[in-house]
Amino acid sequence: MGLDQHVDLRKPGVERFVTLPLDQTEGLASRRQFSLPTDDAAWLENSGLEYELVSEGGVLRVVIYDLPIPPGYQVSKVDVNVRIEPGYPDAQIDMVYFHPRLCRNDGRAIAAICDDPFDGKTWQRWSRHRTPANPWRPGIDNISTHFALVESWLARELNKA
Repeated sequence: MGLDQHVDLRKPGVERFVTLPLDQTEGLASRRQFSLPTDDAAWLENSGLEYELVSEGGVLRVVIYDLPIPPGYQVSKVDVNVRIEPGYPDAQIDMVYFHPRLCRNDGRAIAAICDDPFDGKTWQRWSRHRTPANPWRPGIDNISTHFALVESWLARELNKA
């Protein structure tokens, strides 16, 4: 029925009138279960990647889907999450979690990893930490600088013998 089409519902035999949407969508229904500082939200929106803000058991996580990773791993894209600790952005973001688990194409083991259950999946936690020479800088560091660090961890891992 068109927008300008008239229908007489007064005639006998017309018992109901139903309207249906012309389109639908399937796929990711983005969860936004908590808020982030404006700079973080803008960086995530501008990344062009699907993401969610998920709270599970009182733990807050930013989940990014299909993050491109450098060649040298068994996949070209991976889902990744980071924990947002109480006190963030003054409290640092630490480590990173991947799904599916990453393996190097050359078969060499990746050190300091373990399993981490979250959101119905088993994620691979990379235990990587800042050092006193490279501390978290409140007011400067945020999700974007942490993901820059994650990118460097992925690249450096491939250079290990």
